[in-house]
Amino acid sequence: MPTSPPVQEEQKPKGRRWYRLSRRALWRTALAAVVIVAIALAPTVWIRASASGRVVPTAEAPAADVAIVFGAQLAPGGQEPMTFLRNRLDTAATLVTSGKVKALLISGDAHGGSGNEVRVMSEYLGRHGVDGSRIVVDPYGLDTYDTCKRAHDVYGINRALLVSQDIHLYRAVTLCRRVGVDAWGVPSGCEGCRTVTIWYNTARDAAAAWKAAWDAVRGRPPAVQSPPDPALRQAVATLTP
Repeated sequence: MPTSPPVQEEQKPKGRRWYRLSRRALWRTALAAVVIVAIALAPTVWIRASASGRVVPTAEAPAADVAIVFGAQLAPGGQEPMTFLRNRLDTAATLVTSGKVKALLISGDAHGGSGNEVRVMSEYLGRHGVDGSRIVVDPYGLDTYDTCKRAHDVYGINRALLVSQDIHLYRAVTLCRRVGVDAWGVPSGCEGCRTVTIWYNTARDAAAAWKAAWDAVRGRPPAVQSPPDPALRQAVATLTP
C-alpha cells in the first residue's frame, strides 16, 4: 500500500522574520526616544504649570507695590543695555509712570562679564522718567533664583510684578512663588531683537529649567547672603499717601 510523502513544515521567509525584528526594534527605539524627551522636558512642564495664568499683559497685571526687574547682558563697552534688557527697562518704566507699581527692585550682577548691570539699569531708568527715589538696587542678583530669594529674604518682598521676556518669565514666576513671593509676570516683549537671539534664549531657558528645579527642590541659599535691607520698604512707605 503506497504511503503519502511526509508533510514538511512551511518555511517562513527570512525576509519576513527580519521585517518583524526590525519593526520591533523601531518601536522600542521610538518608545525610548519618547521617554527621554519626556524626562528632558519634565522641569519645563513643571515650570509652565506652576506659572499658569500668572503671565499677563501690562494692562491686565494686578497692582503691586513693587516690580522686580531682572538684569541681562549689556552692550559692548558696558555703558548701555542690550536689546533684551532695554525692553525690560522700558516696560518697568511704564509700570511706574502709569501708577501700576510704586517702586522697582533692580536686580542683576554688579560685576557681570559685560559690566555693572545694575548701574546701567538705574541710569537708563533715570533718563526715562523714573525718579531715583523709586529705585532700589540689588547688586547680587546673580541668577533668577538668587534674585527671587534675595527679594524675599533681604528686601522683604512678599508680592511683586516681575519684568522680563515671556520666555524667561514662567521660570521667574515659578521660582519667586516657590520662595514666598506672590508673583505675576509682565512680559516686556523684545522689540528689535534678532530671531537668532530669541531662539538662543529660548533654548537656554529650557536648559536652565533643570537648574531651576534643582534649586527649588533643595531650597539653596543665594550665592551672596546679606542681612535684611529696609530700603525698599522705606521707599514704598514714603510713596504711599
